[in-house]
Amino acid sequence: MSAQQQQIASLTATLRRYVEAFCLNMPNRHVGSPGNRAATDFFAQTLARFGFETHSPNFDCLDWEDDGVTLHAGQETFHALVSPYALSCRLTAPLVAVSTFEEFETADFAGKIVLLHGEIAKEQYIPKHFPFEIPVEHPDMLVRLEQKAPVAILAATTRNPELAGAVYPFPLIEDGDFDIPSAYMTDEEGERLLRHVGEEIALTIESRRILATGCNVIGRKGRNSGAKLVICAHIDAKKGTPGALDNATGVAILLALAELLTDYDGSCGIELVALNGEDYYAASGQAQYLAQNATEFERILLAINLDLVGYREGRTGFSFYGCPEEFTHRIREALSRYDELYEGEAWYQSDHMIFVLNQRPAMAFVSEQFMYLCAEITHTPKDIPNLVDYRKLAETALGLRDIALAIDLK
Repeated sequence: MSAQQQQIASLTATLRRYVEAFCLNMPNRHVGSPGNRAATDFFAQTLARFGFETHSPNFDCLDWEDDGVTLHAGQETFHALVSPYALSCRLTAPLVAVSTFEEFETADFAGKIVLLHGEIAKEQYIPKHFPFEIPVEHPDMLVRLEQKAPVAILAATTRNPELAGAVYPFPLIEDGDFDIPSAYMTDEEGERLLRHVGEEIALTIESRRILATGCNVIGRKGRNSGAKLVICAHIDAKKGTPGALDNATGVAILLALAELLTDYDGSCGIELVALNGEDYYAASGQAQYLAQNATEFERILLAINLDLVGYREGRTGFSFYGCPEEFTHRIREALSRYDELYEGEAWYQSDHMIFVLNQRPAMAFVSEQFMYLCAEITHTPKDIPNLVDYRKLAETALGLRDIALAIDLK
C-alpha cells in the first residue's frame, strides 16, 4: 500500500467517526437547538486540538416546537403539519381558497382562513427579512399576505427541491418573523378541503417559538500576512433529518483538513469556517459572517464551500467562480491526482454565493448527484450516514490541503 493509500485509509476512518458523531450523537442540528450547540462546541474544540485559533461569535435566533394541527371541515378531518416557527391558534372561520396570483389580488381574506394551492403554492415563500436576494417572481408574498389579514393560512403543496429539499409536502411558509398562524398539507388533502370553500372550518395549531442563540465557528492558522484562504461548510441541518450529506460530511471534511494542516505555517492565512444558518429561515450565521468581515473581504484570495459532498454514487464535482486563471490552472493541477474529483458544472446555490456576490473568487465542491439528492434525500430522515462514501471525503480533504499549499506558493 502506497503512502497516499495509507493516508486515505486513515482519513476514511476518522471521517466516518466525525460524520457519525454529528448525525448520531448530535441529532437535530437545526439552528438554536441543543444539538446545534453541541455540534458547534465539538467543531471548535476539535479545531483547537489541531492548533487553530478559534472564535465562536453568538447570534440570537429561534428554536421551535409543535404539538400538531387539528383541522375539521363539515364531518371530515384533515391531516396537516405545523409550518416551522408558526404561531398557535384555536379558531373557527370561513374558508376561502386561491390558486393563482391573479385570484390573490382580488380575493378578500380578512377574518378568514385562506387555502393557498396550485400555482400560488408552487415554491416556498421568501422569509420577510431574508438577508440575500433570491430570484423568484414574487419575493414579497408574506408582506402581501399580512396586508390581506387572514386569521390563518393553509397551504397545499407538492415538491420544491430547489428551495425546500426533498420533503413532501413542503412548508410554503417558514419564517419566525411572520405572525399569521399557518400549516401545510399535501396537494391531495388540499383537493379534499376545497370542497368546503365558503363553509366555517375549525383549525387548531399548537406551536411554540423558543428564544435561543447560535454561533458560527471560525478557526484561523498561518502567519496572517494579509491574504487568506477561506474554506467553509454549513454546520446546521433541517429539523428532523440526520443531515449526513447535508451537511455533516462538509464539516467533517473541514475537521479532517484541520488535522492535515496541523503543522501549517504558511504566509497565507487559512480560515476554516462552520457557518450556521444555511438551512435556517434568517440565514443568521451567514449574515453575521458578512457583517463582521465586511472590511476583510479584500483579503480573501479564494473562498471554497463544501455542501452535499460524498454521496456513494458518482464523483465529487468542483467548480470555479470568478477565479483568476493562475489559480484555476494551479488548482486543476493539484486536484488531478484524485480520481474521485472532477471539474463539474457551476452550482449557484449554497454558501459560496455569499462570496461570489461580494466579488471574491470562489469554488464549490458538491456531489455529482446533487440534483437527485435535492429531489429525494435532503431535509428528510433518509439523509443518513449509510449514504456516504468516506473515501470520497478523504480525497476531498487531501485535495483541499493541496489547494492550500498551492495557494500559499503564490
